[in-house]
Amino acid sequence: MGTLRLLSRSWCHLCDEMLAAAKPLTDAAGAEIDVVDVDSDPALEARWGELVPVLLAIDGQELCHYHLDEAALRAYLARFPIESAD
Repeated sequence: MGTLRLLSRSWCHLCDEMLAAAKPLTDAAGAEIDVVDVDSDPALEARWGELVPVLLAIDGQELCHYHLDEAALRAYLARFPIESAD
């Protein structure tokens, strides 16, 4: 499936909540979440700082920010069905 990116901060409770809510959905879809601290990259902080947490699709498209949009994430993940190992 691939890896989504969660732009986060270490001290951000909303970031922790988004990760906890997204993880079961991505695990079920065979996807991974790469957590990136925006404060470690000046370009990321400049672009996304006020919107953190931000969940980005594999192609960098924003799926949601501040709070998990479960419907948007489910719709995105549904585009990549898990192949069975028949």
